[in-house]
Amino acid sequence: MPLMTFAEAIEDSAQYSKRHLLLGNGFSIACRADIFHYGSLFAQADFTQVPEVEAVFAALGTQDFEQAIRSLENAARILPPYIAHGDEAIAKMLEHAEALKEILLQTIAGNHPHVPPDIPDEKFWTCRQFLANFLAGNKAGTVFTLNYDLLLYWTLMHDDMPFDDPINLAINDGFGNDEDEPDAEYVVWQGETNAHSASVMFLHGALHLFDSGKELQKYTWIRKGVPLIEQARAAIARDAYPLFVAEGTSAQKKAKIRHNAYLYQGFKQFTANVQQGKHCLFVYGHSLAENDDHILKRIGKGRFRELYVGIYGDPQTDDNQRIMNRAHELAAMRPDRWPLEVAFYDAASANVWGA
Repeated sequence: MPLMTFAEAIEDSAQYSKRHLLLGNGFSIACRADIFHYGSLFAQADFTQVPEVEAVFAALGTQDFEQAIRSLENAARILPPYIAHGDEAIAKMLEHAEALKEILLQTIAGNHPHVPPDIPDEKFWTCRQFLANFLAGNKAGTVFTLNYDLLLYWTLMHDDMPFDDPINLAINDGFGNDEDEPDAEYVVWQGETNAHSASVMFLHGALHLFDSGKELQKYTWIRKGVPLIEQARAAIARDAYPLFVAEGTSAQKKAKIRHNAYLYQGFKQFTANVQQGKHCLFVYGHSLAENDDHILKRIGKGRFRELYVGIYGDPQTDDNQRIMNRAHELAAMRPDRWPLEVAFYDAASANVWGA
């Protein structure tokens, strides 16, 4: 059976009251395949200058950079009472913690455009038209992304094309001015109450969200106007780390989500939306892999009626057959009272970023 086109899927979905969208890494790959690709930051990081730090990750059972960095720094603080002449080890731990910070920064920078102008305007304009199916009009729902890069955020903030009618996208993400510092170069998460009306949620965090300890801050290109790498370096120097969940198993990701108020709110909102029987959900750029089961199983336990899954390329390939089988497995989780229909569309026909 041939795939639907994206336009056909959108037309078919008109029977539902709301359209929601779940984005995966294929969204970014479709924009810049030369720098965005599947795989974790840990797998792409170059540890050749400090090979010992790989043992730190192994001992902690994690691929989370922040956890490894903080563990080294904490160990260096508590070691002196236990080892009388451990100055060399303490110095090495602190040195390696600093090296890990720079490795993290360089890995992020090597896999991301530095500033929005690195992406042609035409790509942003085309992407805004794609997002309008989910963030504009009477079918507007919520866009949930599992990506931690900035392409979605930059697209939402980008101006519309100057020679056509404006596309009024709903861009509320739950962040607003700090009441104590309204002119700050960042905005802060306003908490669960205001987040209920958010139309965009970064389920795994993002590189422009920084945990300062006392609050979650969102750095904006408009207010700072400096490259991503410099924003991240300045924040880490203040002991504020980018909030993103990029590594590990589904269980490890879920554990980190449950320990952060913003991430947990996004998880709860996704769960609440898939419980709406008159809504539908589109998936674009995600392989439905089990390391995101903490999100995907919400689909199987939901109540919405139809799931539209984007398939890139020949649907008969092993990878695409696995995706399609996985989608049907999620549908099979439903009780008879809330059946889930699955439809597959040609992801390339969505023309998310244009030619």
